[in-house]
Amino acid sequence: MDIRKLFDQKRCVFSFEVFPPKTDSSADTVCGVLSPLAALAPDYISVTYGAGGTGGNLKTQDICRIIKNRYGIEPLMHLTCLESRAAEIAELLAGLRADGIDNILALRGDRRETPAASDFRYASDLVSFIKAYGGFNIVGACYPEGHFECDGKKRDIFNLKKKVEAGVTHLNSQLFFDDEDFFDFKERARAAGIDVPIQAGIMPIVRDRQIDRIIALAGVKIPQKLSRLIAKYGGKPNALFDAGIAYATEQISDLIAGGADGVHLYVMNRPDVAERITNNIHTLLRIGHDN
Repeated sequence: MDIRKLFDQKRCVFSFEVFPPKTDSSADTVCGVLSPLAALAPDYISVTYGAGGTGGNLKTQDICRIIKNRYGIEPLMHLTCLESRAAEIAELLAGLRADGIDNILALRGDRRETPAASDFRYASDLVSFIKAYGGFNIVGACYPEGHFECDGKKRDIFNLKKKVEAGVTHLNSQLFFDDEDFFDFKERARAAGIDVPIQAGIMPIVRDRQIDRIIALAGVKIPQKLSRLIAKYGGKPNALFDAGIAYATEQISDLIAGGADGVHLYVMNRPDVAERITNNIHTLLRIGHDN
């Protein structure tokens, strides 16, 4: 199923993101995460291209197949291209088509110190390739605070529009912690003629060690409100968990009220995080659906 159609059916699409395990793992181990997530009935589940951006022994495609065939939920497969040849991508697309996986999140991938040989420089190149191959719904990434490698927000929006024009049908945002950044980004995107649905990416902060990693990898800012929360409850795991869930719930409530097309929850392979958030906002999602 083309997940773009969900945005025509629902006021606010709600989805989860998981990642393949970093070590050798069986399908049963992965399903230990997927089963409770599926029970929460998300609109779809996305799967990153390897744990932490690296290849996993239980591949992204395998997990997508499990999500679709065992749980009856539509998967969104992440696909990076910076170190790939066109023939490799074409072979992978043929396998996805055979597996009935219809939706791809097309990404450039992280740059490494030693550039690899590749036929793709940007995500928009991958989008164009998949579009020409045919048969897939293509999703893109966006950055409410601007991509950290881009020279200014105006240029970032220009590049994003190129990606949409190449064939992206909806956008999933990078995580952020200040909703005003998302609303400002959405306004600028619409003004530039980007009219596809935009889902807000939310990651609850429930562990101390998340903070430095998030700043290093995503380059996002930490608002004073969240900073005070971390300072007060850091080192107190249970208190930080509850406070982080409360902060994310408030973010999502504000996003839904402000007209976000959807919320994409980075659950970090923790069903307890997904369950707490889903229970907190399920009536808000229902109101959005009814309206």
